[in-house]
Amino acid sequence: MDTATIDQAYGQLQAEFKDVATSVQELAGKLQTASQTGNPDAKEWLLDLKQIALDVKDEQVQVNELLQAIHGFVANSNEQIQQYQQGPQQGAMGGRGGMFGGGMGGGRGGMFGGFLGGGFGRAMEMGAGIGLGEDLINSIF
Repeated sequence: MDTATIDQAYGQLQAEFKDVATSVQELAGKLQTASQTGNPDAKEWLLDLKQIALDVKDEQVQVNELLQAIHGFVANSNEQIQQYQQGPQQGAMGGRGGMFGGGMGGGRGGMFGGFLGGGFGRAMEMGAGIGLGEDLINSIF
């Protein structure tokens, strides 16, 4: 899998989460209107929708934590490879990088440089989250 594919999948995930937020907002608006026009069940349904939105938000927090963990693992692995290449193996195998031959990690970012420097990698480094935020839930309800 290449960086472009990862970035594309991450973009699709973000778009799906935005679609969920839009759907929740639209349904909340309809329920609020129904409640204001006298539908006695609408208020209860609105509370049910709020609970669903909170459950979705919790799920999205877990997705974000998983993505952060994957990014951290890759970043740590990349750092270890770069340290290994710069370590005592230099010269032991006749060139920079020892058994890696210098081709996998030389330059910025090393072996995983494209991944770490891609859209997904940058978003994870900035702590970007995706999903229903508390402010969105509060604005709906």
